[in-house]
Amino acid sequence: MKRTTLSLFAGTAALAAVTAFASASPPQATATASTARAATRQPVARSTLVCPEPSSSDLADTTYTSFTPVTEGAGSSGKAQLAAADGQSEDGSKTSKSGAPSVNPKEAGTPATDDVTGADTPALVGTATGSLAPGWTVQETTSVAAGAGRGLLGTDCTAPDTEFWFPGASLAGSRTDYVDLTNPDDSAAVVDIQLYGKNGVLDSTVSDGITVKPDTSEPILLSTLTDATETDVTVHVTVRSGRVGAVVQALDDNVGGDFLAASADPASTLVLPGIPADATDVRLIAFAPGSDDADLKLRLASPNGSITPAGNETLTVKSGMTAVADLGAVTRGEAGSLILSPSDGSVPVVAALQVVRGKGADRETAFIPATAPVGTRASVADNSAKDSSLALTAPGAAAKVRITASAGSEGGTAVSKEYTIAAGTTQNVTAPVPTGAKGTYALTVEQLSGGNVYGSRTLKATSDGVPAFTIQTLPDDRGMVEVPETQEDLSVLLK
Repeated sequence: MKRTTLSLFAGTAALAAVTAFASASPPQATATASTARAATRQPVARSTLVCPEPSSSDLADTTYTSFTPVTEGAGSSGKAQLAAADGQSEDGSKTSKSGAPSVNPKEAGTPATDDVTGADTPALVGTATGSLAPGWTVQETTSVAAGAGRGLLGTDCTAPDTEFWFPGASLAGSRTDYVDLTNPDDSAAVVDIQLYGKNGVLDSTVSDGITVKPDTSEPILLSTLTDATETDVTVHVTVRSGRVGAVVQALDDNVGGDFLAASADPASTLVLPGIPADATDVRLIAFAPGSDDADLKLRLASPNGSITPAGNETLTVKSGMTAVADLGAVTRGEAGSLILSPSDGSVPVVAALQVVRGKGADRETAFIPATAPVGTRASVADNSAKDSSLALTAPGAAAKVRITASAGSEGGTAVSKEYTIAAGTTQNVTAPVPTGAKGTYALTVEQLSGGNVYGSRTLKATSDGVPAFTIQTLPDDRGMVEVPETQEDLSVLLK
């Protein structure tokens, strides 16, 4: 699919999404007065993923990696497939598109990969069932050799929803930013897009009531929504009817580019994990969506504890306005995570980091949005011992985790190892590698005890002196759901 701009009559776009549904049979009636029992956690039975169109460059090489962690109680059979988000013709039949990958994992615990090249790769919609549904993840990693956004772009395919916040987008002259909307369902969705700059909402005449047709995806160029040229913008996507997946693709003429995933839901305390040790420039972009201003304290969780960034101890975020803090080379040679907390009152905010590695003409950009904790379990695919690193932070109490390196996509045996993350620190973990690994593998983080853990994975690939990289966060995979236990109670018929 080629890039297009938004007209008054059409504007739709691409990303990724994942939803899950669990089914369970009610237990047989027993001789007890109780009509319901405590809920049990059971694996989801079905997951849906949506992946964005990776690039409009003819020089793009994209790898898709599909992975499902082994889940107790999920059964032994399942299926996971990806297909182009092609839409439907007037007679209701599916149209076809070239360039779609063939990724068909055979079993949980072993990743499957496929490579595609060029600008014709479409957005994808996928479904996993049975044993391949709980925690299903697909990583999309694209290398672009030259041009705007050159470098490494990556995203995991995430869930459709009805609201998304993207602090960190831009309308600057050097940037070409698209917001990708993908509708995975068989009925149309209606979407509004609002842009906020340093002085508040930006005027727009074409961002309301965008219809996203069933099973379709098309990038919307942000500069077609407004005449403003602000460097730092927060994008707010809301869905009036239906649901969509959404992501921003940010392409810069000078410092590469990457996908910008949505920030975690607005909260008064946020964690942005895994700033690389060799980051040369870090910028915090924050937005307060409510009616009150937010006064934030900034802390950097380093390997040796929490410190306050010199000259950036606090940040005031005015209501409805985008605020920025230039943190420079804040990590000073050690991996770190930025912790935002209220200094006065409790005002929800959203936030993201723009991170640059390299110097001069050899610079590359990635983004770290505020994220939810690892929770029960989180996985990330497309790893190798040489090119990937894992950062974990425990901003409150110390925590213990288990990390499992899956079998390789072309062979090998899974390996697990336990780690303790000290309170208030970020650890650049030396993750295990599968025994006899061939191909790439997935890393699964499980929380065993202690306080909340937040994490991210960094992929690196040097190309012609440019330190290309991309960062994906590790929120809970939502592979398990609470299912109430019930039993028959015929007495309700007599009431």
